[in-house]
Amino acid sequence: MQTSIDKGALSAASPGGATAPAPVATATAQRTVYSVLGAISFSHLLNDMIQSLILAIYPMFKSEFALSFGQIGLITLTYQITASLLQPLVGLYTDKHPKPYSLPIGMGFTLSGLLLMSVAGNFPTLLVAAALVGCGSSVFHPESSRVARMASGGKHGLAQSLFQVGGNAGSSLGPLLAALIVIPHGQKSIAWFSAAALVAIVVLANIGRWYKRHPAVKKGRAQVAHATLPRNKVIAAMTVLMLLVFSKYFYMASIMSYFTFYLISKFGLSVQTAQVHLFVFLAAVAAGTIIGGPVGDRIGRKVVIWVSILGVAPFTLLLPYANLFWTGVLSVVIGLVLASAFSAILVYAQELIPGKVGMVAGLFFGFAFGMGGIGAAVLGHLADATSIDYVYKLCSFLPLIGMLAVFLPRTSAGKLKKV
Repeated sequence: MQTSIDKGALSAASPGGATAPAPVATATAQRTVYSVLGAISFSHLLNDMIQSLILAIYPMFKSEFALSFGQIGLITLTYQITASLLQPLVGLYTDKHPKPYSLPIGMGFTLSGLLLMSVAGNFPTLLVAAALVGCGSSVFHPESSRVARMASGGKHGLAQSLFQVGGNAGSSLGPLLAALIVIPHGQKSIAWFSAAALVAIVVLANIGRWYKRHPAVKKGRAQVAHATLPRNKVIAAMTVLMLLVFSKYFYMASIMSYFTFYLISKFGLSVQTAQVHLFVFLAAVAAGTIIGGPVGDRIGRKVVIWVSILGVAPFTLLLPYANLFWTGVLSVVIGLVLASAFSAILVYAQELIPGKVGMVAGLFFGFAFGMGGIGAAVLGHLADATSIDYVYKLCSFLPLIGMLAVFLPRTSAGKLKKV
């Protein structure tokens, strides 16, 4: 399988090829390695399919364990907080000490959590299983984002979009597979998806071999570029980006964790039909993700960020008042528009702080996960105290935070100096 991931790149960067002239190594490093991008995107698909599968079977857990909405939110919070606290630390460490084989090890944690969840007999065990899956994500996301950038050949937005579209495609498959497999066959059928985690471990081990031989691992931080903006402007820009991520993922939490409940409560849909609607939304998210990165490479990240976050506001404001048909239409538009932001935000942030690819990726993925977890918990308690309808009316205003994008620094063609 090793030969499937850019044999030429492997040979050029292998110990046997260490005596090759420097320009060869440079050319290898600067070429977009689509085979690696495809492999890491496929791994992201499997990883996030498992995660969204867990989210999609919340109605089953709620029924079997007699859970409240608050407890449902705590499951998400446990998973998200575990991931969000560890991801920046993992990224910061691996910026200095690259660990190519940490990717399959991290997926091993996800596999363990999945198997434990399939046999959990009580709520605390579900929380432990969610924490294990979170630990797996804390390793996977910063390191796989680094691999995507290494294989980008300078097309950073495109690479991040290809990487993230795999995750979003996996997220869209989870609810569909839950409706087709887990709901009809029960909790123990969750273990069947351990095969997906095992496949991911094999693919990630192969990527680890490519990663280990990449010239960037040997160069370390010797050729790190310097920031092109003053420190205070960098801090201000990072703060704005964090607020934009907060608005995006707090709103996404209302969809990811509670959209099925919303559809069941408001329109009387069955669990399976509601999960199909969630699948359609997540498929739109996957489609929107692939747009944001390449467009950002061409016209600038700031434009994409502005249009994606603030541009979705009219549609979110209409959603709570729409009938079933228009709810479906609006959810697709919201998924398409909102999803284009994260690739642009992440690459923009990595260019603000050159040389800290893993730390920045871990920080933003971790913060996004944390906001998703906190959002799920807060909105769950709010739904218990009020109603699901009220939650969606309140969350519809979150994208207005996108107006803060006006404070992001203007750069040449909307781009910052590449690392």
